[in-house]
Amino acid sequence: MATVTLPPAVLEARARCAEATRYLSERAGVRPRVGVVLGSGLGEIAHEVQGAVTVPYAQIPHFPVSTAPGHAGNLLFGTLGDQPVVLMQGRFHAYEGYTPQQVTFPIRVMKALGVETLVLTCAAGGLNPGFSAGDLMLIADHLNLTGNNPLIGANDPDLGPRFPVMFDAYRAELRKLARTVAQGHGLALQEGIYAGIAGPAFFTPAELQHLITIGADAIGMSTVPEAIVAAHMGLSVFGLALISDMARPDLERHATETEILATVKESAGKARALLSGLIPLL
Repeated sequence: MATVTLPPAVLEARARCAEATRYLSERAGVRPRVGVVLGSGLGEIAHEVQGAVTVPYAQIPHFPVSTAPGHAGNLLFGTLGDQPVVLMQGRFHAYEGYTPQQVTFPIRVMKALGVETLVLTCAAGGLNPGFSAGDLMLIADHLNLTGNNPLIGANDPDLGPRFPVMFDAYRAELRKLARTVAQGHGLALQEGIYAGIAGPAFFTPAELQHLITIGADAIGMSTVPEAIVAAHMGLSVFGLALISDMARPDLERHATETEILATVKESAGKARALLSGLIPLL
């Protein structure tokens, strides 16, 4: 049998992931089954974690550092209910100057640590006229409008296939479970398609109208690269967007960054209640 020679880029990526994984395994205290990415202003769920061990991104080998507002920049290990978890208190974005591979590096590490299910949360602008600022939206699908893809380059066959199928990237059974949890908490849930863009500029009215025309219900600057990498590795993905503002082209003005973060702060309790009930069941 012929020996397969892996490209240097694959070997380097494996070494970086292995080093970060070893560092975190020595400190985590748990082997996490669920990974959670907490988006802008959505870090409150971290207060629910029992036996929490906090590791700043700056101390983890090869991790980028969060620079976006509302992103604390820590990995948090512990349990929610009886569920061993690892939470990202803040994520990385292309608009910060990071490559798609750097943005998704923590997801690779989560998988290596033992994560089987990935919960992706984010703040998003609402496009669907039936939505309101402060709503929670289950992500059923996405539009990758970032102009990039984290799988471009040499593929590591030990991580996933060269051409992963994205048809069931956001698992329907997890959305069904979330609806059951939400009903028990008296929470209303929207559902829709998330359009991921690179940012950092908010879209023009013409661009927003284009998104509505092609079927987007919400828009944001994250989530899509992480979902692609998760699907590549066979992780089950649950996506939740908090509608932080209505970004519709027929409105007189677009919300500012300050107004968006204020809405997220006011509404984050709903996301916390849903995730606190859902994550132990995953």
